[in-house]
Amino acid sequence: MHITQILVQLISMAIMNESSINSTAQTSNPFEIHISDHCGGLLLGLLSFMKTINIWHCITSLLVIFVAYDQFIYLRKKGPLAGPKGKIPLVGPFLQALYPDFEAYLVQWASGPLSCVGIFHKFVVLASDRDLARTVFNSSAYVEPCVVPVAKDLMQPSAWVFLNGKAHVEFRKGLNGLFTRKSLDSYLPTQEKVLCDYFNQFVTASLSNNGKALPFMSHFREINCALSCRTFVGDYISDKAVKKIANDYYCITAALELVNVPLSLYVPYSKVWLGKRAAEVVLNEFTKCAAASKVNMASGGKPACIIDRWVLNMIESQVYRDKIAAGIEDPEKPTVLLRQFSDFEIAQTMFTFLFASQDASSSATTWMFQIMAQRPDVLDRVREENLEARGGDRNGAIEIKMLESMTYTNAVVREILRYRPPVIFVPYLATRDFPVTPKYTVAKGDMIIPSCYPSLHDPEVYPQPDTFDPDRWISGSATVKSKNWLVFGTGPHNCIAQQYVQMTMTGMLGKASLELDWKHHATSKSEEIKVFATLFPMDDCQLSFKKRE
Repeated sequence: MHITQILVQLISMAIMNESSINSTAQTSNPFEIHISDHCGGLLLGLLSFMKTINIWHCITSLLVIFVAYDQFIYLRKKGPLAGPKGKIPLVGPFLQALYPDFEAYLVQWASGPLSCVGIFHKFVVLASDRDLARTVFNSSAYVEPCVVPVAKDLMQPSAWVFLNGKAHVEFRKGLNGLFTRKSLDSYLPTQEKVLCDYFNQFVTASLSNNGKALPFMSHFREINCALSCRTFVGDYISDKAVKKIANDYYCITAALELVNVPLSLYVPYSKVWLGKRAAEVVLNEFTKCAAASKVNMASGGKPACIIDRWVLNMIESQVYRDKIAAGIEDPEKPTVLLRQFSDFEIAQTMFTFLFASQDASSSATTWMFQIMAQRPDVLDRVREENLEARGGDRNGAIEIKMLESMTYTNAVVREILRYRPPVIFVPYLATRDFPVTPKYTVAKGDMIIPSCYPSLHDPEVYPQPDTFDPDRWISGSATVKSKNWLVFGTGPHNCIAQQYVQMTMTGMLGKASLELDWKHHATSKSEEIKVFATLFPMDDCQLSFKKRE
C-alpha cells in the first residue's frame, strides 16, 4: 500500500475514534469541548492535505533543500579563497580523492596561497604559501595534527602524536633520547644486517627474472618495513611477522585517503575496515615485543633497538625514584625522568613511528634508486666518497662518524628529499576558529593542510627547482635558506626522527653504491608521479640488480 494511503487511513481512524469519545464523554466544561473540536478540525485539514501529497515529491523536495543547504555552506566557508566556484552536490570531488592526480595538486597549489575544496561533509583549506604553511605548523593553540581523519581510528585517539600542548611536550621529551647521536649509532649494526639480507634478495629476484626489469617499489616498501621493525623492536619480532606487516601495510596505506566515505570503518572489506584490521595486527605484535623487552632489560640485557633504550630509561627512572624514597641523598638523576609506560603504550608509540616512516621512506628509497641509475655521474661520486670514508675497504662497517663525514652523499640524500619530497602535505584539524590570515578564518572542525611541496620547489630559493642538483647543498645557498626546508615539517609536531631518516638513507645509498650495480629500465610512465599516500613513479620503478664486482 502507498505510504500516503496508510497515513490517510491512520488519520481517519484517529478522527473517528475521537468523535466516538466526544459523543459519549460526560463533561460540563465547554472549553474542553472546544479544544476537542479544534483538534478534530486540524486533523481533518491534515487529512485533506495528505491526500494531495506524493511521497516522491517530498523526497525530491527534501533532497533539493539539502543540496542547496550544502552548497550554501560551502560558498559561505569558501569566501575569498581560490577553489571550485561550486561543490559537486553532497560528495564534492570524491573520485579525485579516491584516485588523486598529482597534476591536479599542482594546479590547486598554483591557484592561490590559500585554496579550498569540499568533500562529503568536510571543508578543506590548503595552504601552499611557505609562510602560511609555517603558520599552521606552529599554531598548536588552534590546530591539531589529524594526518588524515581515519588516522585516529587506526592508531587510536590516545596516541602521542594527537596530544597537544604540555601533554605532547612532556611525552616527546621522553622520546628525544631515543634519537640522540649515541642511540642512532647503536642501531646501525642491526640496519646493516637488514641491508645485506635485502640487497641479496634484490639480486636474486633479478637473476630469477633473467636480468629483465622488475617493478621494485614493493621490494623497497618491504626493505623499509624491515629496517623500521628491526630498529624499533629488534629481534623480538620474527621474520614472518615482519613480512606480514610489510604486506598488510598496503591496506593501511590504502585507507589513508584525505577524506573517506562516511562510516566506511564499519563496512566489511572497505579500505578503512581492512586498514583497521591490519593496524590491529601491528599493535598486537609490537605489544608482545614491548613485554619481551621489559623482561630482557630487567635481567641486564644490552639495548639493541629503540624499545630497549626506552625501557632502560624507564628502569633508570624507577631506580632513581626508589633511591629518593629510601632517603638516599643526591642520587644520579636521569636526563629525563620517565613514568612507567604500559606495553600497549609502547606498542602504540612504535606504531606511530612506523606510520610516519613506512610510506615516506619507501617513497624516498624508490626515487633514490631510480635517480641514481639515471645519473651515473652522481653515483660515481657517491661511490668514490664512500670507499674513501671506509679507508678503501668496501666491506667496512657503517658508523655514524663515517656517515657524518660524507658531505656529497649527504647532499645527494638531501636533494632527493627536496626534489621528490616524501611528504607533500600534513593535514591538521582546526580545534577552534583559526584566523590564519587577517582576512580569513578557518572554522572550528574544518581541515587546514599546510603543503610542503611548493616551498621545496620555490625557484627563488632553489634555482631550476625541477632539476636534480646535489651541489646546490654544497656550493649554493640552499642550506642557508632553511625556512623553505619543510620536508620534516616545523613547529612542535615536526618529525622527531629527522636525523634518523637522513642517517638511514645515507647508509643505504653508500652501501648499495659499493656492493650493487643496478639499471633503470625507463618507460613512458617513469617520470609521471603516482600519489599513493606519498609520491612514487607511475610505473613502480622498473629496475634490475646485480652484484658489483
